[in-house]
Amino acid sequence: MTSGVVRTAYSARAAEYISLFGSISSTHPVDRELVLSWARGLSGKVIDAGCGPGQWTAFLHSGGVAIQGVDLVPEFIETAKQNCPEAQFAVGSIEQLPTPDHSLAGILAWYSLIHTPPAGISQVLDEFSRCLKPDGGLLIGFFDGPAGESFPHAVTPAYFWSVEEMSARLQDAGFAVIGTHSRADPGVRPHAAIIAQRLLTPSRVG
Repeated sequence: MTSGVVRTAYSARAAEYISLFGSISSTHPVDRELVLSWARGLSGKVIDAGCGPGQWTAFLHSGGVAIQGVDLVPEFIETAKQNCPEAQFAVGSIEQLPTPDHSLAGILAWYSLIHTPPAGISQVLDEFSRCLKPDGGLLIGFFDGPAGESFPHAVTPAYFWSVEEMSARLQDAGFAVIGTHSRADPGVRPHAAIIAQRLLTPSRVG
């Protein structure tokens, strides 16, 4: 699935998505605690890759994190700028982040990889490794399930990942897995998150 397809699908339902998920109050309190704790442990600029309408960017900015939100969907970025004009936002792709090599302290990819086909995951993780400083941090949130299996997401088809397979892909891209988190709440798909750190000498990228 191309980024253009994803952008078009979300643009068509942007108002609905923003209404449902555009506030940090729509997120799980356990997730807020995890993300904030992770981000406050970093020293330097962080990118919220695939920030949507900017709820996580605004939340972390208010927590003192030097963060920029990046998303494919112009409607999301426009809303994010209106809701949090103090933070930085830009239209862009997670496959080509607007940052120099090895310049970031951290990348938050909270459910922003779910529409990337399995064949494209390595490209995105390599891009994250390119952008991060040695020892830079990465936090990924995703739907926990059979690795690479698609499902009919409300906006556009998405993919499950298992913690084991995503961890293996991260290691292949030059990351060390620091911690994993899983949660199964009634009525929603199982959730997982992985905290990883860019190695000093990644195996596939410089």
